[in-house]
Amino acid sequence: MIEHDIITLISQTPELQSMRGLFGSGGEVLCRGISRAAQPFFAALLHQMFPERPIVVVTAGVKIQESFHQDIETWLRIERPGELEAKRSKSQASVPLSSAADLGLSASLFYPAWETLPHEAKLPHADVISERLETLVALSSPSARHPQAAPLVITTVAALMQRTFPPGMIKERTRVLSRGDRVVPLDLIEWLEEQGYEPEAQVTQKGEIALRGGILDVYPLTSPWPVRLEFFGDELESLRYFNPNTQISREQIETITLPPGGEIATLRRIMDSPDAGQGTDLGESSSAQTDAGKVATGQFALAALVDYLPRRSIFLLCEPQELHQHAVLYAEQIPANDPFFLDWTHLLDQLSERGMITVAVSEEEPAPSAGVNPLEPSPENPSKVSPASSGPQNAWLPFSSLDAFRPLGERSPEQQIAEAQRREFFNQLHRWLRQGYAVHVFCNNDGERQRFSEIWQEYGLGEAGLSAVLAPQRSEASPRPSSLTSHLVTHLGGLARGFLYDPAKVVVITDAEIFGRYKVQRARRLKSRHAAAARSALDIDFTDLEEGDYVVHLQHGIGRYLGLKILPTGLGRKTANPSVEAGDAEQECLVIEYAASDSDQPPPKLYVPMTEAHLVSKYVGTGKARPALNSLGGTRWAKAKAQAEEAVRDLAGELLTIQAARESQPGHAYAADTPWQREFESAFLYEETPDQMRSILEAKKDMESTKPMDRLICGDVGYGKTEVAIRAAFKAVMEGRQVAVLVPTTILAQQHSNTFRERMADYPIRVEQLSRFRTRREQTEVVKLLAEGSVDIVIGTHRLLQNDITFKDLGLVVIDEEQRFGVLHKEKLKLLCKLVDVLTLSATPIPRTLYLALTGARDMSTIETPPQDRLPVETVVTQYDERLLRDVIQREINRDGQVYYLHNRVHDIESVAMRIRSLIPSARVIVGHGQMESDDLEEVMAKFINGDADVLVSTTIIESGIDIPNANTIIIDRADRFGLSDLYQLRGRVGRYKHQAYAYLLLPRHAALLSDVRKRISAIRQYSSLGSGFKIAMRDLEIRGAGNLLGPQQSGHITAVGFELYCQLLKQSISALKGEKVKPRVEVVIRLDFIALNPGEEQRSQGEKQKAETSVGKAELEINVPREVASYVREPERNLKSQISNLKALGKAAAYIPFRFIPEAQHRIGIYRKLAQISDKPSLDALRNELRDRFGKLPAAMELLLQVAELKYLASERSVASVETKEEKLMLMRNNDYIMLGGKFPRLAKKEAKARLAEIKKLLLAL
Repeated sequence: MIEHDIITLISQTPELQSMRGLFGSGGEVLCRGISRAAQPFFAALLHQMFPERPIVVVTAGVKIQESFHQDIETWLRIERPGELEAKRSKSQASVPLSSAADLGLSASLFYPAWETLPHEAKLPHADVISERLETLVALSSPSARHPQAAPLVITTVAALMQRTFPPGMIKERTRVLSRGDRVVPLDLIEWLEEQGYEPEAQVTQKGEIALRGGILDVYPLTSPWPVRLEFFGDELESLRYFNPNTQISREQIETITLPPGGEIATLRRIMDSPDAGQGTDLGESSSAQTDAGKVATGQFALAALVDYLPRRSIFLLCEPQELHQHAVLYAEQIPANDPFFLDWTHLLDQLSERGMITVAVSEEEPAPSAGVNPLEPSPENPSKVSPASSGPQNAWLPFSSLDAFRPLGERSPEQQIAEAQRREFFNQLHRWLRQGYAVHVFCNNDGERQRFSEIWQEYGLGEAGLSAVLAPQRSEASPRPSSLTSHLVTHLGGLARGFLYDPAKVVVITDAEIFGRYKVQRARRLKSRHAAAARSALDIDFTDLEEGDYVVHLQHGIGRYLGLKILPTGLGRKTANPSVEAGDAEQECLVIEYAASDSDQPPPKLYVPMTEAHLVSKYVGTGKARPALNSLGGTRWAKAKAQAEEAVRDLAGELLTIQAARESQPGHAYAADTPWQREFESAFLYEETPDQMRSILEAKKDMESTKPMDRLICGDVGYGKTEVAIRAAFKAVMEGRQVAVLVPTTILAQQHSNTFRERMADYPIRVEQLSRFRTRREQTEVVKLLAEGSVDIVIGTHRLLQNDITFKDLGLVVIDEEQRFGVLHKEKLKLLCKLVDVLTLSATPIPRTLYLALTGARDMSTIETPPQDRLPVETVVTQYDERLLRDVIQREINRDGQVYYLHNRVHDIESVAMRIRSLIPSARVIVGHGQMESDDLEEVMAKFINGDADVLVSTTIIESGIDIPNANTIIIDRADRFGLSDLYQLRGRVGRYKHQAYAYLLLPRHAALLSDVRKRISAIRQYSSLGSGFKIAMRDLEIRGAGNLLGPQQSGHITAVGFELYCQLLKQSISALKGEKVKPRVEVVIRLDFIALNPGEEQRSQGEKQKAETSVGKAELEINVPREVASYVREPERNLKSQISNLKALGKAAAYIPFRFIPEAQHRIGIYRKLAQISDKPSLDALRNELRDRFGKLPAAMELLLQVAELKYLASERSVASVETKEEKLMLMRNNDYIMLGGKFPRLAKKEAKARLAEIKKLLLAL
């Protein structure tokens, strides 16, 4: 195959062929002249030349490791095209595995270092341990890997210096389960706990297990998904992957590999045990090899990665001088005699003693004064390479960099310069082809490949070359013809940079050289094959109720929440006698306290059964003042609701008038996507998330309509809102219209300018910037070009709103972080945006924006799904401690990362930077703040973005939208001085990449005592999960109060009924005024004398049961009681059996969620909440399937409860407000009148509960 040409052709050159002899004798080989871009290719080349030998590629740090891993994967796919895919599809058809590495399905293995410091008690992230164990399990079971290909491992200096399990212990502590195996579930649980797995109520993270009856959920560290094991007795009946977010099963699998549940923690536990090492097989290598990696700890021995490899394995040391420097720096952090670490020099010595081959690869050229090296080609015979007599054997392999032909700076040049550079490089490509070179072009996707062919044609470089690009050869290998077309081959694959190998006349070109990408974008390395979807933005979730919080009951008004209690059901809704007799039935209730009608009386309490918990929501008012409690049975609540409903009707009318005025103005309707638009979108280097794609389509649909677009894109920090704006901007430019991108800060303007330019580098689009980072002369020139129409996209701060700015044909305005603009700026924005399309981006929307969007007065798209590989930011709240600061910064530097240190006081910011320099002398610390000269600030930010500094000490200039993927730790000094949304935005500066990110909030001692500070800080820690922006906005609203969000005339009504109910009323009013026919949901009362809805529940009299309102909006049914409140509720075991016996004696059946079926209170509450929201058959079937999947076979009581829920939604659909039975008589009430058949109540013929429910269902369906 022609794809093989590049590897086969180079491997057959005399220089490479002569190296085979060097590798046969072992020892050390020094290969000079191999540029960094070609070093991954050289590893793949050795892998093809010596397929039977394991190869370990050693890099200096994790950034180079990840880049090399992607490049090597690309080369191995080309080396073995179709083989991996065929093997993967075959295994997935028969035996889906716990990890890609288990059968060599991944072309290489990735072995990272722990990201923690050597002396830290902190454990590494689960994903790091997962990748390490995946490698160790694969190496300890070589028969499981591909028989023709030995493993190729990519690792770092630090990872090689870290010790781990001995090979024999990995085998002992790894277990494979298959369908049909005989396993005792409790024995398996015990074994898993011994391996370090943590029992949890619900499995959501790697290393967790949960047992529910005959179902065991486990999340192996090497598995892409958690696994659900279902047992029938002791037989493993079923294995299936499930989604950790929805807890719903995905697909059946046949087998699963269970490795240890941890590494460091498990090893420490084994080492501390009294029988450590007894009977442990340390692996075959331990007796035959000297102890490079093993160290005795009592009777137990740790090992290193080298202990997993056989003799004659090849170690490829990339840039040995850099490796040595990193090893020295890392060794300085290791405590003396630490058993978990290995000396680098000692390790290198042991490699040669074990018969390993070390190949030092360097891009440096051989010294000219050294004379002719015996391993280098001699002038007489340039292809001859002869072995050296002693010492390291040397070779010179001229894999040259392309920097001389295509220099790429740190920043994008001006458009004219970039175009000239690209034209010259394409001319050089043409020259290479004429000289007989084979040119291999690597594009990330079809969009890039198509654009490459267009540029080739635009430059008039010949149809022959173009045809090769458009139709890349994929036929069987054949001798290369001399024609131009055979020399140009395109490939789909990601490479960092290209290189040139003159002896074989081969050139490798990447997208970096083609399009002049000054900043290499890396495709993410997937750690797990799913991304956690956040809670729907439209499902406002007032969670985290605590005792003492104010709540709103839909029927009774504002009360104080006192917690969850277990009560005898016979007591009714209000308290009578608090004593509980032993025989009474019990049920779980929320307890709400209301105002006493008489000051002499104690406050009455309302006990709300869990089946009615959907009527309760959390109270948020307009300020910090405490609301007045309503009294049970009083009229004040009904009056407040009626007044609020009247007020929202007026407000809804005003809002819709504004919206209608905008819709009545004609706008520009864009045409459908052009071919360039499709190419541009397909050239996106990442996979769009479903929400991101939906938002893009909605924005483009708005642009194609005659109505001017006014769309809000809401998405959490780092979720891809900018890409939506970029595609909309591209669409506008394609029709010759101009785009203005308005941002709140100069730094964000600079970043967006870089992003837009880089993304559009392939197209003739002019992007300019207007901010104080541009000189007055440059700004004047841009303003002039804008008016002439020569600038397509301008990105700027409020400078864009000044009077001298005119556009020739403005078509789209993008506003980033709208809430950060002041009132005057917003008024000018209204003038700018009068008849053009407007796209607003926001991460933490101000509540007014949020609720107007949710209530239909504004178009809104939400991006709730995080990009793949994104991890939640770990948030640590602590008092200032210099030792902690030193460790935090050093840990980040160790993994080649960068740190933000936020200090929001300019007067002493330099002294803070000096203190950091004294703590970590090796750290490169720079300072940036808004009072600096614009040139100085621009230089500081450029240094940090380009990776020329480790720590940026700055003020809040970094708050808005700064995206530096390499910065993954932020330290916020005096976090008590920031609001919750501010803290959330600042924390969003990190966690933009696949590594675990950290946010440290530093507090002074006294601040921890302040109530508001405590609430803010606890909320920011609590909302560390992905997609918490909406929760943050609501929690901030709760702490500060809703204030004057909707104008002063509305504040009183918000205070009276609470913010959530107010917004629900506003939603209903807008729907009504828009003429939308929304059928009100009828709240159905079920009274069945043959069913008890709790174990042993006696039917309460009609007088005790207060009538529910007949019209309850769907949004009013959405509440959630948190686990913090519910977790103390325990199963009332003592009376369960007697209660069920009493029911049978009374001829009743129980319909409830049995405690044994779902033991955790928070899960039962969640299911009751879902039951209350069931509105049709699909949602009922989905819940039944979920219960069966998660908890096993449904008990009879649960089946009956689902049947009752079905009756409720059927009755609600038919406006039946009450379903009641008295003996055989069925009473259905609709419109305050009973439904009769032949002038009589319908009669039930069946006796058994299940059959009776079926009869009622049949009658309801007939209505």
